[in-house]
Amino acid sequence: METVSENICFGGVQGVYTHKSDACSCDMTFGLFLPEEAKDGPVPVLWYLSGLTCTHENAMTKAGAQGWAAEQGIALVFPDTSPRGEGVADDDAYDLGQGAGFYVNATQDPWAPHFRMWDYLADELPTLITRNFSVDEERQAITGHSMGGHGALTLAMGLPGRFRSVSAFAPISNPTQSDWGRKQLGAYLGNDEAKWVAHDASMLMREVGFDGPLLVDTGTADQFIDLLRPEALSEATIARRQQATLRMQPGYDHSYFFISTFMEDHVTFHAEALYSE
Repeated sequence: METVSENICFGGVQGVYTHKSDACSCDMTFGLFLPEEAKDGPVPVLWYLSGLTCTHENAMTKAGAQGWAAEQGIALVFPDTSPRGEGVADDDAYDLGQGAGFYVNATQDPWAPHFRMWDYLADELPTLITRNFSVDEERQAITGHSMGGHGALTLAMGLPGRFRSVSAFAPISNPTQSDWGRKQLGAYLGNDEAKWVAHDASMLMREVGFDGPLLVDTGTADQFIDLLRPEALSEATIARRQQATLRMQPGYDHSYFFISTFMEDHVTFHAEALYSE
């Protein structure tokens, strides 16, 4: 692992690091904010998964999360959204290939050799971080935006017991029934739609739910709301009788102005779960 940069931030340190990934068979980059409390021992951690076209940097510089995390003594992890580099498959479209990993393990060519973001986030990166930084592997929470909200929800439900809480900003909630999903799941996983179910938050909610609190915010003026299908997640949550707060925020769109507005709410929500006994 190599240090790209480290900057003092709200009394803690915002770092950027690269490492060779066995899961993705390429170099990967991630951001990590450690609050001042990490100097004295392991701190709880909140994972933030970004959306289409993003890198580790977007949320790290635009979401305004570090200040709220510093108040709560929580670390923040900002992974990349896909493998990158020479020899890594890509596509001319913004919503497939590099920057659009969709947090799955691809099984189809040309994606399969590198696009293994599920393994990267479920196993490899958490192990790397807990071995090298002062974070608590038992106190974990996860959030994300858009494609990253999809990833946060599916990882939380697909890894029972891993995360104490999950939240999302404008998540792609029902990708098996959306153009933001069918294209990518078909390309990465093949045409057998039964294999897509594990990566559809609404279907997972109906089947397994989440053993903990859930918070989701979506803007009523989100320009992509028909692709996000928040109503599908809402219906599944009610059917499951899942502990959840699902909010439609009037007038807000899909941008980081929306995310930064409600970031304090999300960090506080996770802090309550991370510090509960």
